[in-house]
Amino acid sequence: MTETHERLLDSDVVAVLRDIDADAMLDTVRALRAGGVTAFEVTVDARDATALVSAVADEFDDEVAVVGAGTVLDAPAAQAAIDAGAEFVVGPTLEPEVIETANRYDVAVAPGVMTPTEALRAAEAGADLIKVFPASTVGPDHLRAIQGPLGDLPLMPTGGIDSDNVAAFFDAGATVVGAGSALIDYEAIKRDDFATVEQRATAFVDAVERARE
Repeated sequence: MTETHERLLDSDVVAVLRDIDADAMLDTVRALRAGGVTAFEVTVDARDATALVSAVADEFDDEVAVVGAGTVLDAPAAQAAIDAGAEFVVGPTLEPEVIETANRYDVAVAPGVMTPTEALRAAEAGADLIKVFPASTVGPDHLRAIQGPLGDLPLMPTGGIDSDNVAAFFDAGATVVGAGSALIDYEAIKRDDFATVEQRATAFVDAVERARE
């Protein structure tokens, strides 16, 4: 297990940073970090995405936060994200070449799966975490059903995780969760109200900590 992998597990929640303007990105991650978030996933489906990954990675010391790239769909995107400073890569789908690229550079990787077959293939290919996506369409019981025949897989449900259901996902076998709008107040970002961004993050992290007790 790499140090990054351990820090991801310790984080309990990965903030999925999508569609945030470059001029608001650093203020956003600072507010989230102040709210207790320690893992950040900058999605690379936007213009100048690698520059954003680099900027967020440069913002934090390794002891403070772990920064990665999301929506990584192929090996070139994985390579670009790693070159920009991503410490982990996440995809919405299972792409073996993305796992191979991450493994080559000793970077943690979390491919997206939905079925038990995909989960097993991801584990066999060398995934550090297995992103169950979109989690909201199947619910916590789906994680429990996957874990039943396959054992203790490191599942990371993402998509529709909120403070009301996060405990159920951990109870069902989640190792860590990914969260977007339930954790990140996008309307507050548009208003440059980063105090409110911090407050929502604090509330979500508190819910995660209660779920872990």
